[in-house]
Amino acid sequence: MPVSDPLPAPATGRFIAAMHHFPLRIYFEDTDLSGLVYHANYLRYMERARSDMLRIAGIDQRAGHEGGEGVYAVTELSIRYRRPARLDDDLMVVSRVAAVGAATCSIHQTVMRGEEVLTQGEVSVAYLTPGGRPQRQPKAWTDIFSRLLRGEDIHP
Repeated sequence: MPVSDPLPAPATGRFIAAMHHFPLRIYFEDTDLSGLVYHANYLRYMERARSDMLRIAGIDQRAGHEGGEGVYAVTELSIRYRRPARLDDDLMVVSRVAAVGAATCSIHQTVMRGEEVLTQGEVSVAYLTPGGRPQRQPKAWTDIFSRLLRGEDIHP
């Protein structure tokens, strides 16, 4: 049977008012014996959301890595758990740029169920050479982060 519509692509989220919104659903594998989302999984959800936020903003981390230019590494992370998520919950990870420096960027993230805040976190990253030394981010990337920090929306 011929398929006229293209197959669906993975969810990447989208920017709304310079904040990236990344939807996800809680599956059985995400929960622990109590039926609640295991605490470390929130970090995974936030990582996925940040990766897709950067991708659709035009920051090609893979090309930077494969080209031997550099990679981002987490330098600081804080997280606060407020309410638990459960099986079949539909969640949204909202990410916004909180600060940008020559070699660093901080992103604030909130995991929500509807209007309810479940978890909040902030991650700081440094841009490193392949040898692991801090270096300036590509100017095009700091320009993107600066636009988002100012509240300018990104439309791929």
